[in-house]
Amino acid sequence: MLIHDEPGSQPPPAEQTGAARLQERRVRPSMVWCGIAAAVLVLVAGELMAAHIHALGPLTSLFRDYVGRPKSATTSWAGFLLALVGVTTRVRVTALAAAIAIDLIFVVIRAVEGRLFTVGNGPTIVLTALAVIAAWRWSGERRRTALRAIAFGALLILATKIGEIWLDVTAWACPTVLDPYAELADHALGNPSWFIGHLLDVAGPVPFGLVRWVYFELPVAAIVVAVWQLRGVTSGRWPRHHLVRTFLTLGLIGPLFYVVFPVVGPILAFGPQGHGMELADVWPSIVPPLPFSVEPMPFDGITPRNCMPSLHTAWALSLFIHSRRGPLWLRIGGAFWLVCTLIATLGLGAHYGVDLVAGAALCLTVESALRDPDRGWDHYRIRVVALGIVTFATTLLSVRYLAPTMADHPFVSGLGLLGLLAALAILFYLTWFAPTRPQKTAAPDAERIPLDERIAR
Repeated sequence: MLIHDEPGSQPPPAEQTGAARLQERRVRPSMVWCGIAAAVLVLVAGELMAAHIHALGPLTSLFRDYVGRPKSATTSWAGFLLALVGVTTRVRVTALAAAIAIDLIFVVIRAVEGRLFTVGNGPTIVLTALAVIAAWRWSGERRRTALRAIAFGALLILATKIGEIWLDVTAWACPTVLDPYAELADHALGNPSWFIGHLLDVAGPVPFGLVRWVYFELPVAAIVVAVWQLRGVTSGRWPRHHLVRTFLTLGLIGPLFYVVFPVVGPILAFGPQGHGMELADVWPSIVPPLPFSVEPMPFDGITPRNCMPSLHTAWALSLFIHSRRGPLWLRIGGAFWLVCTLIATLGLGAHYGVDLVAGAALCLTVESALRDPDRGWDHYRIRVVALGIVTFATTLLSVRYLAPTMADHPFVSGLGLLGLLAALAILFYLTWFAPTRPQKTAAPDAERIPLDERIAR
């Protein structure tokens, strides 16, 4: 069942079931307070850094979500809808109605004052009210379930705020970018950004608009999958692993590499949106010829260096993986979002092909580290995580130090890079999804290995 999302796990010992196991899953109050303190420290540090580089800080952005103009119209709603999985239907309806009503009031006020239309104040205010009510008026399992779901929703919102200032930090901290290396290495993959970008130009505005919408509304699909996985939490069925954990972990780890490998994307470094900083305005019509030498290129101090690895690819792939055990409509939706996101990352000029390879490797590595926590770190988990780290590191190091070689020998280089990623994907599938045959033994049926037990033994 998708609600458990742990196909490779072993049945828990009898002594760990029931009340003992529920007690084991509960988070200690000290951990909760430490988490709150860490979040406050990060928000304050982000605000101080924002003041230093003259950018919008996370606390200022959060304040605008309450009484000003929210920077994002969907982030607050996404976190709010995720939090609602932890309360009863009656509370959901009341909270949803209150959030819509508050948003409508803000919309009317903005219209009267002639300001731009947006939404997002209502869900932030109601989410905060729900947290206060759950903490002070509810008790027992109802309180714990509600606060846990509210925490996930709040983390999604806060992580977005912190991510926004981190993008500004990458522009401030990295005056040069490595796009020439990424473009050169992309010759080994057939320059997919130029190819897909040209196809989207030929296809016309409808396909372009569709993939662009999918690209920017990835959180919408993520919330659908997450709500499906968490649909039974009000009855005490918390999954041991779910999409939100992977999303937040990817959002924590991935951006660290933006300052290690700063890249702005082909539409900026080689296209019409470089604002005079581009090497040449040739994307997506003309693939740049191989240069005699390659070196980092200077770029402006406001454009985020957020291409390597492609987190859109990592998030879309994790969404696809977590949708595999859902109903047909969810599986189709997960596949559709993955395909459209991959097309958009390349066709909109936001990423190079090597960015996607790194993003996919990062996703499979993080997912393997988090998946099925009851199983522990056996040698099957270790080997897939190790191969993921090798694939990710090989991609970055090859692009940085072997880009000319990859461009001079594209077939061998491309085959080696894609072959390494394919090996990681196959090992991931065999470790977590591939079924095994029942043991041929005379033991009773109840003692045989079931068909849905994964190759993890």
